[in-house]
Amino acid sequence: MAATGAGEGKETAAVAGGGGGGSLHSKTLLKSEPLYQYVLESTVFPREPDCLRELRLATANHPMGVMAASPDQVQLFGLLIELIGAKNAIEVGVFTGYSLLATALALPDDGKIVAIDVSRESYDEVGAPVIDKAGVAHKVDFRVGLAMPVLDELVAEEGNKGRFDFAFVDADKVNFLGYHERLLQLVRVGGLIAYDNTLWGGSVAAPPAAADEAVPSGRDRSLAALAREFNAAIAADRRVKPCQLAIADGVMLCRRVA
Repeated sequence: MAATGAGEGKETAAVAGGGGGGSLHSKTLLKSEPLYQYVLESTVFPREPDCLRELRLATANHPMGVMAASPDQVQLFGLLIELIGAKNAIEVGVFTGYSLLATALALPDDGKIVAIDVSRESYDEVGAPVIDKAGVAHKVDFRVGLAMPVLDELVAEEGNKGRFDFAFVDADKVNFLGYHERLLQLVRVGGLIAYDNTLWGGSVAAPPAAADEAVPSGRDRSLAALAREFNAAIAADRRVKPCQLAIADGVMLCRRVA
């Protein structure tokens, strides 16, 4: 598949990541916007498949485009999927399907990805036409519904325990620990689970005494607290080997070991 070259015109980090700079929801924790732009222009965009670039730009134009994963993040996921030889994957939280497409491209032709979201609207309007054109729609098993009961259904289906190699969770943070328990039944030993937004714009490190000043939004303070609780639980969970990555808005990467 042809890749888009860096010489086709400079794209800003904000367009590239669906956000960028200054906000708690920025898609990079780097303090230097030029440095993030350098990462994208030097390493990500030159190797980006045309279909992924098309969906990235279409997603950036969506009113809620800031919810999408960042380009360097999905590049990392594609590399990890290939490194572990993944064939079956799960994605909790689909939105337009930008990260879903990156996963589907990295899976073999007979691979499958179970995509879970409460709605197909953004996916059908923005992502599905690009995914169809990319020739990977046959890999996608889209299940509409609340993630917890859908994951329970997956666990109950014969042959699913330990069947999956990779999972990515970018959904409601309050349920991350519940998703984790279910994914540990579905993902094989040696498989990977990635959780998004686990550093919440860096607000997880705000001192409690200065929290109101450092994180003025009540919603952000609540989500930062949830992220800290989740991160602590994962660090203490001996069933996984965790690695907190300061990429995008924080990614907690877990390798199942038991």
